[in-house]
Amino acid sequence: MASSANGGCAGQDRARNTFHPCLWDDFFLTYQHPHSTQKPQMQERAGVYHVTSDVFKKFQFKRETVINFDTKSLLSLYNAAHLRTHGDEVLDKTISFSRRYLVSLLENLESPLAEEVNAALVTPLFKRVGILEARSYIPSYGKDPTRNESILELAKLNLHLLQLQFCDDLKEVTMWCKELYGRSNLSFVRHRIVETYFWMSGACYKPQYSHSRIILAKITYFITILDYIFDTYGSTQESIQLQEAINRWDESEVDLLPEYLKDLYFYILETFSSIEEELGHEKSYRVFYLRELLKQLVQAYAKELKWRDANYVPKTMGEHLEVSSTSIGAFLISCAAYAGMDDITTEDTFMWVLGHPQLIRSLGIFVRLSNDIVSSEREQAGDQCASTVHCFMKEHGVTMYDACQQIKEFAEDSWKDILVHSLAVTNTPIAVPQTILHLARTVCNMYKRNDGYTSSDTIKDEIRLLYVEPIE
Repeated sequence: MASSANGGCAGQDRARNTFHPCLWDDFFLTYQHPHSTQKPQMQERAGVYHVTSDVFKKFQFKRETVINFDTKSLLSLYNAAHLRTHGDEVLDKTISFSRRYLVSLLENLESPLAEEVNAALVTPLFKRVGILEARSYIPSYGKDPTRNESILELAKLNLHLLQLQFCDDLKEVTMWCKELYGRSNLSFVRHRIVETYFWMSGACYKPQYSHSRIILAKITYFITILDYIFDTYGSTQESIQLQEAINRWDESEVDLLPEYLKDLYFYILETFSSIEEELGHEKSYRVFYLRELLKQLVQAYAKELKWRDANYVPKTMGEHLEVSSTSIGAFLISCAAYAGMDDITTEDTFMWVLGHPQLIRSLGIFVRLSNDIVSSEREQAGDQCASTVHCFMKEHGVTMYDACQQIKEFAEDSWKDILVHSLAVTNTPIAVPQTILHLARTVCNMYKRNDGYTSSDTIKDEIRLLYVEPIE
């Protein structure tokens, strides 16, 4: 990308939008779920049920029980072993040998077991997004001759109620995004509001977290726009002007900005104000932390901008991750998830996030490495900051393939770090560490084969199954 006198790209040299067009457009503004008229009856049916503990008697084992390593048992062993953390040599060996045997058995397996094994080899059960796994498993369970009809009925009922809530959420965020595009010239960014909601809803899919999902979708969408401006589209001068305006956080600062950024800046301020109003007096303090973390995010973008303009490649992975684990947005996204949660009742959680705790830093490293593995070749074709892959290549003098293989191991280590640090978080609602784990699982899903957010046609079927199609 050609540089202008002030650094970055001049107006006539701006990067063209090569992303595929929006796949969903205004679909959810008018979509009526087939079960929408039955919602009151479904809610009445989905009450609280007493289940006797006698159902667990079937799981009691005698001393002489011998584990037979049939394929299902081996699959369960393989999945369970992925709860490992650092130094779990037994579980490391268990994963190694069980994976080897499952691969050897795969070509001789029949449906649906073949699909289960193949899915586990791509993403082990413990790393999958809970709501997507439920949507996938319910139809499979319905074909099981030993199924419990009551459990099956309640599972479908719960899923359909969630679909109705998801569609209501999607209508709101689609209207919000439609207004954003109507007021701002954003033809240069990826139009991915449905995909953004899909990604973030995997972290907060319980029905009571509707507000969290909506806040998350809006904040994350802003992150993707700002990231593209700093990384690719904006000139250095324009990007620094935007950083200064965000740091000052005042409508009068709009005069600092070029025309194409003014309406975006106004919309950011308005959205944060509307979130503050929605949260009400007792929880409005949470928006302060959202603002501060957004300021930290653009500060990290500005640091990467200096690297890019100087053609500087960090000397070590540690130096790179010191900045890029923040610029990936993990701290701001975590705060946005917590902002809409009623079960977080004190300011302590938000002060904790602002202090960059190791749990969320580990999430940031995991996201950064996972992203760079699937997108380095595409992004390095442009004039962008060096990724962790290219940093490792330069540091160790290896090929891109070898660097990616090593970084996959680093990503697995950061996943283990997330598990360790999530267990160390105490005296907080369970939703605090649980949300970080859920966010990590959404990353596994989004990057399991490619960059699913950029090439969103690869996740279109998952979106359709989760939001549009009921289970018969």
